Amino acid sequence: MTRLLRDVPARVPALLGALADALAGDGPAVRPVPVGAEDEHRTDAPAGHTGGGTAHVGDDVAVVVGTSGSTGEPRGVLLSATALRASADATHRRLGGPGRWLLALPAHHVAGLQVLVRSVVAGTAPAVLPPGPFRPDGFRAVVAAMPPDGRRYTSLVPTQLVRVLQDPAATAALATFDAVLLGGAATPPDLRARALAAGVRVVTTYGMTETCGGCVYDGVPLDGVTVSLDDDGRVLLAGPVLADGYLERPDLDADAFLATPTGRVLRTSDLGRLDGGVLTVLGRADDVLVTGGAKVAPAAVEAALGALDDVAESCVVGVPDTEWGQAVVAVVVPHAGRPVPTLAQVRALVAERVGPASAPRAVVRADALPLRGPGKIDRRAVA
Repeated sequence: MTRLLRDVPARVPALLGALADALAGDGPAVRPVPVGAEDEHRTDAPAGHTGGGTAHVGDDVAVVVGTSGSTGEPRGVLLSATALRASADATHRRLGGPGRWLLALPAHHVAGLQVLVRSVVAGTAPAVLPPGPFRPDGFRAVVAAMPPDGRRYTSLVPTQLVRVLQDPAATAALATFDAVLLGGAATPPDLRARALAAGVRVVTTYGMTETCGGCVYDGVPLDGVTVSLDDDGRVLLAGPVLADGYLERPDLDADAFLATPTGRVLRTSDLGRLDGGVLTVLGRADDVLVTGGAKVAPAAVEAALGALDDVAESCVVGVPDTEWGQAVVAVVVPHAGRPVPTLAQVRALVAERVGPASAPRAVVRADALPLRGPGKIDRRAVA
C-alpha cells in the first residue's frame, strides 16, 4: 500500500496538526518545507525538497525530511510513524519523562521537527521562538511566557548556546530547563563545560536525519539503539529509529543501509571510538585533511582550540599548499572584546594536545562562521 505525500509549510500550528494526523495514520504523509525567509526560524533555503505537488510513499511513512546536504546533494529521508514515536519515547525516557518543548530550530529540519513530534507524543503545546535570527532577548521573552509547571526541554545548536552564554539573563532562563539537547554540530568541550558551570543541563546528542535526529545522548545510545564500528572506524547505527530510506532514490538506500544478520544498519560518514560502550565521534571521514603525508582530524583540533579562553568558535580547514599539499588553517571567532590567539599559542596548544602534524599553519580571524542547515558550520564556505 502507499500513502499520499503532501508538502506542508513549516508554520507551527498547521504543521502540528498535519503531524498529529500523519503519526496517527489519519492523514497523508507530511513533507515540511520552508515558508520563506521572513518566517524562517533560522538560516537556510529548502533542503531535500524536490518540488511542489504530491507523491506517494510507503504506508507507514509519516514524514519526509530534507537533509542539510552535508554529504553532498540534499535528499528526502522517509521517516515512519513507528520510528518517530520510538525516537520520541526513548528521548522522554532518557530525560525523565514527557514535558513541554521550546522550538528554537527550523521545523523543516529534523531537530526542529522532532521538537514538534515530541510535543505531539507528549500531548503538550510547544513554545515557539519568533521568526528571524536567534536573539537572546527573544529567547528570554518566550521562556518567561512558558507555564511554570512541569518539565521543560529545548534543542539548540552550539552557535545558539554560545550566544545564550554571552547574555547572563538568557543563561539564567536556559538554566530553568530540565534538559537542553545540543546537536547539529560538534560541541567543543569547553562550551559544554561553561554551560554546565552556569547551571545549564546540557545533553550532547549525535544522530542524523536518517535516525530521526539524535539517537546517542552524551555518548550513550537511546533505548533500542545499537552503535558499532566497521573496519574503517566508521560509526554504524541500528535500531527502531532508522529511516525507511530515501525518497525516490533506491540507489542511495543500498549505499547507506546495510542488511546484516541482525537487521538493517546505517553506515554513517562519521569516524568514531567506543570506550566501554560510550561513543566518541571523531569527525566526518571526508573532513580528514592530509598535510605533509599525515592525516589530521579537524574536529580534534577544534576541540583543542576550545580550551583557549579567547576563542568562542572555531573551524579548521585545509587549503591548497605547494609544500604540504594541504595547509591546516584555524579560523577563529574570538569572544567579544578579546584578542585573537597568536599562531604560536595555537600551534603550541594543538601540538601538545593533538600532535605536531595537526598544528595549524595559519590563524584567521572571523566575526562569524558561515552556517548551513539548522546551524552547522559550512566547512566548504569557510575554506
